[in-house]
Amino acid sequence: MNRPGTESRGQLAEKSAASALRFGAVILAAGASTRMGSPKQLLELRGKPLLVHAVEAALASPAWPVVVVLGANAEKIRPVLARLPVLITESPAWAEGMAASIRAGVTTLQQFSRKLDGALFALCDQPAFSAEVIAQLLAAQSTTGRSIIAARYGGRNGAPALFLRQHFPALAALTGEEGARTLLNAHPADTAPVDLPALAQDLDTPEDFAGARQNS
Repeated sequence: MNRPGTESRGQLAEKSAASALRFGAVILAAGASTRMGSPKQLLELRGKPLLVHAVEAALASPAWPVVVVLGANAEKIRPVLARLPVLITESPAWAEGMAASIRAGVTTLQQFSRKLDGALFALCDQPAFSAEVIAQLLAAQSTTGRSIIAARYGGRNGAPALFLRQHFPALAALTGEEGARTLLNAHPADTAPVDLPALAQDLDTPEDFAGARQNS
């Protein structure tokens, strides 16, 4: 066992390899929150809006840039991002579903830099999303060499997920409400799942939010 504050050469090498991956993060926050009844991006948990929690998790990781995709209620949500070093893009087709937001995020990342190795996609309504979660996904990519790394919970792969750049064209061609779920679950040879059961909790209804506040 290592002494506190020390790491083995293998651990240091793994961290170095993971941090060497150049990737951007896309926070998907365009939904209308119809079941919640108000913009869930702005609901406060542990003293901060849900969206700010997600953005700060990405900013605390090696991800750069961090892109936030807005859609419904964008004019209400933009002010909470004003002091954060993020790129904000609006998805004009947000009502189509998650795929439109993913397309907008990929486009923004590619406009920012053509040299990114990959992209991390995350939701704004998973209280357990953190920089540590991102580190686990990066470590899995470094260890396995797979081109898709996905959080696994509830018996399937889901967000957050890391895609290497060879998947950018497929992400940019997605349509409909399902988002990247097909890519995450239909290509097992390319995908490394990371068991993260806490991420099964997302906040869609007032009851979900009340439970999260009680447990926070």
